[in-house]
Amino acid sequence: MPAWILVVLMTRSLIDHTEHESAKTEHELCPDCETETIVHDPDRGERVCKECGLVLTEDPIDYGPEWRAFNAQEHDELSRVGAPLTQSMHDRGLTTTIDWRNKDANGHSMSADKHGQLHRLRVWQERIRTKNAGERNLKYALSEIDRMVSALGVPKPVKETASVIYRQALEQDLIRGRSIEGVATSALYTACRKEDIPRSLEEVTAVSRVDQREIGRTYRYIADELDINLEPTNPRQFVPRFCSELDVDKDVETKAVEIIDETTKQGLHSGKSPTGFAAAAIYAAGLICDETIPQRAVADTAQTTVVTVRNRYREQLEAIDQAPA
Repeated sequence: MPAWILVVLMTRSLIDHTEHESAKTEHELCPDCETETIVHDPDRGERVCKECGLVLTEDPIDYGPEWRAFNAQEHDELSRVGAPLTQSMHDRGLTTTIDWRNKDANGHSMSADKHGQLHRLRVWQERIRTKNAGERNLKYALSEIDRMVSALGVPKPVKETASVIYRQALEQDLIRGRSIEGVATSALYTACRKEDIPRSLEEVTAVSRVDQREIGRTYRYIADELDINLEPTNPRQFVPRFCSELDVDKDVETKAVEIIDETTKQGLHSGKSPTGFAAAAIYAAGLICDETIPQRAVADTAQTTVVTVRNRYREQLEAIDQAPA
């Protein structure tokens, strides 16, 4: 039996035992005084009646490790568990990894015969990990998600969420007739929206291997089939990142958020690109705060056009009763 199965069984047994003992402690009556005053003494390993002192059980089985640790460093050194399960690997991390270096545990080089043996083991290990076309599909898709996550610089929870979304799409056979890269990119964009990570469709397209039209079409299809309801992207989510890249004053960022909040209440953002709307608010805030911010720099940061910035900032200034320059 594999080691990980034994670990799971032992953990489940420990949980069942703990719950059973807890239930016994809460509801069991003392056979001597018939009161519900049974307590657990962790120092002596006994269950004792607090009222009369009767010892009900002693010397219980310890389901924990045989070692003791007195700080976090000792715990990490003595612990013998593996890496946690992850959805971002096609086998969820439950596999054996054979190192590419032909060295033993002491770092010494192995003989030529051992080199050949290790090479054959690596080949068979790779074949075992991907037994069929479905697993090869999943492995390639998750590697694409990992590559795009690294390029976009989004946190790890987004990668896990995107992996779960792709697995659900694969289970419901939503991949048929569509490219693996397109579905993987759409899953990542959906995960960014779901985790409130401000990444525009243009930014995701820039690191993808498919065009923007296919990503948008596949994203809408997957969200509809998996019943994923997402709120429209708020333009203010992009303001801190854009202001940081433009290196503008904090007052400009605060004023840009105020402009977006006020114009959003009026419904001015409806049907408009959130990145372009945020870029225009930053430019408008720069005009109000007397800080010169080139329209071209704002447009390049938001990956939009100068015409979009120019049109949107005029609409925003008119909506807040500020005459455009």
